[in-house]
Amino acid sequence: MPHTWDPERYLTYADERGRPFLELVSRIATDRPTEVVDLGCGPGNLTALLRARWPNAHVRGLDSSPEMIDTARASVPGIDVEVADLRTWAAGDETADVVVSNATLQWVPGHLELLPALAGRVRPGGWLAFQVPGNFDEPSHTIRTELAAEAPYDAHTRDVDVPSSSDPVVYLEALTALGVEVDAWETTYLHVLTGPDPVFTWVSGTGARPTLQALPHDLRPAFEAEFKRRLRTAYPERGGRVVLPFRRIFVVGRVA
Repeated sequence: MPHTWDPERYLTYADERGRPFLELVSRIATDRPTEVVDLGCGPGNLTALLRARWPNAHVRGLDSSPEMIDTARASVPGIDVEVADLRTWAAGDETADVVVSNATLQWVPGHLELLPALAGRVRPGGWLAFQVPGNFDEPSHTIRTELAAEAPYDAHTRDVDVPSSSDPVVYLEALTALGVEVDAWETTYLHVLTGPDPVFTWVSGTGARPTLQALPHDLRPAFEAEFKRRLRTAYPERGGRVVLPFRRIFVVGRVA
């Protein structure tokens, strides 16, 4: 089911969402790439950091969301961005010295099978680096799944896009089998959030977005109200703050 992105909502927690990107890119050990591609560049705020690190490189950003690309074009000058499906790019013949994908592959069904094509787009001696969430067993996701399966919502939400990922060792073994030298790890961040229903604000900009958009206008308010109530129980506020644990999986590989 098609869905759209809201760049403004997504950027609500830009600092928290950006930290894994910084840690991912810091492990790419190259100084002078000539071509850098960001697959799933979103609103471009993080792609700009690639340009800052490698100012002499040609940096490109691809994203399937026209809304995200419009924001990137307006706010990040000097970087080529375009609406494109990363699967189409992976199936092409363009190559790059560095290919980065931050919090995007979890939205691509069967992305493990896409890894050979992605590695094949990296020039010899170049780098493939990606990060995906690994928190899909956490209440922030399971509550949405459980509520969406209840009547009357289930008739509208059963076919929505749901993100998923694998454990670090799965990615390590898949890329190692391709001859890639792999560094894989995971980190659980403890995000301290404030404001009304902050966990709902977080997930409504990413993982819960397709579900919310699939609901008709007459059902969405009740769904949101119950979703918020259950999230408040799972993530209680203490001293005006809510702690959101968030596991992320990182993979950096040097292609032979």
